[in-house]
Amino acid sequence: MKQSIFILALVFFTGVSFGQSLPKKISEQDFSIGKSVEIESAVLDETRNLNIYLPLSYSKDSLKTYPVIYLLDGSKDEDFIHISGIVQFGSFSWINMIPESIVVGIGNVDRKRDFTSPSQNKLDQKELPTSGKSENFITFLEKELQAFMDANYRTAGTKTLIGQSLGGLLATEILFKKPELFDNYIIVSPSLWWNDEKLLNEELTPYTSKKSIYIAGGKEGEVMQRTAKELFDKLKANKTENTSVFYEFLEDKTHGDALHIAVYNAFEKIFRTQTD
Repeated sequence: MKQSIFILALVFFTGVSFGQSLPKKISEQDFSIGKSVEIESAVLDETRNLNIYLPLSYSKDSLKTYPVIYLLDGSKDEDFIHISGIVQFGSFSWINMIPESIVVGIGNVDRKRDFTSPSQNKLDQKELPTSGKSENFITFLEKELQAFMDANYRTAGTKTLIGQSLGGLLATEILFKKPELFDNYIIVSPSLWWNDEKLLNEELTPYTSKKSIYIAGGKEGEVMQRTAKELFDKLKANKTENTSVFYEFLEDKTHGDALHIAVYNAFEKIFRTQTD
């Protein structure tokens, strides 16, 4: 008897399922959040990929210009998509956290080569054998990439650099050596252990333009946490009146997941300060 009831119930529910009609697909198309552009770099002697997010209003207002956010580790399978999402969300009119901005995600070829200066540490040399070419990459940013963006897109004057881990190391090197390249620096979990922490001992190049600098890191071990705080302390001690410096220790984050919330917090602090 129980078996008969089960079979009847199964037949009933199967009939109901087959009796329901699925919605008819009307159309389907790819969904894109930006452009993927290849440029030939004479400085680096190679082709580089750029992922570019343009605000929704970009195509609607042909006269409007936009700040540019330069994102290291900006490949599609790295940080380009989620950082562009923060930029889009933050620039919604009902959020109004940051101005509408262009995001340039710089795709990697060899980040260990591009993001590090020469190291005298034997272990550094062994573990990162292609390292030490950051000077070339900084020249690429200065002479080629920024010029390309200014020539091909409606850019405004403000430039922001975002770097995490080795990218944070490079962002710190640029801030120390060529601070005028960017107006805002977002430095997350910087690998300042590189070359026995020698970058922290270098002198800062003087600058006259307005700067906002945000530094953050999570629970990443004694060296990472200590050097990030030492960077903040050094910048704070040497800052001028036209510089804002922020630091956050994200105690519930690690090296792998600190970037997203750090960038969100940085946008709040940097751009709110600039508009207050």
